[in-house]
Amino acid sequence: MSEASEGRPVRVFLVDDHALFRTGVRAELGAAADQVEVVGEAGSVAEAVAGIAHYQPQVVLLDVHMPDGGGAEVLRQVRGKQPDVVFLALSVSDAAEDVIAVIRGGARGYVTKTISGRELADAICQVAAGDPVFSPRLAGFVLDAFSEGPNSAPVGDPELDLLTPRERDVLRLLARGYAYKEIASELFISVKTVETHVSSVLRKTQLSNRYELSRWASDRRLV
Repeated sequence: MSEASEGRPVRVFLVDDHALFRTGVRAELGAAADQVEVVGEAGSVAEAVAGIAHYQPQVVLLDVHMPDGGGAEVLRQVRGKQPDVVFLALSVSDAAEDVIAVIRGGARGYVTKTISGRELADAICQVAAGDPVFSPRLAGFVLDAFSEGPNSAPVGDPELDLLTPRERDVLRLLARGYAYKEIASELFISVKTVETHVSSVLRKTQLSNRYELSRWASDRRLV
């Protein structure tokens, strides 16, 4: 039985490498103080591993992409030592390979950062109670990946593997028609950094413009 079901808020630890985003999530979840309580936060893998051990949360909200290894590395280091901790991935990415990787790593659910504060609080309570939670369009990726047969989702793509996690994030938003300024705002980076990532993606994929990139991303189910 979860703490929430006994009338106590679910203890939550937040892991994301953007301090501004963590502040926003805290504020959103503050409106659901009867359901959840943020007991700590971390901006790196090392901070996350230490913080989870110290605060002993029920649920960890976990960013998928971070500079020092990301959600998969946190899962790898924590799951064996603290098997009762439940992980819910919270990411800007809705790419099939990201979803599949963290679920295989042991996360109980995966929601995107477009989720509302109230929906996020509900999702936290659901995973704490033992139920898997996914943003609507992501559930199909998981079903495909863990089913047997010719339609099972591919886990790796040699060309896609050339891109860094941040380059994939930029590419995904670019393919959806976002302007550089909008991508910068969404990912909490500068426009100059967006331009650098786009140039790197073009070089690695040997493509010449954003229209070709959009097609390339669509073929790999990134959009």
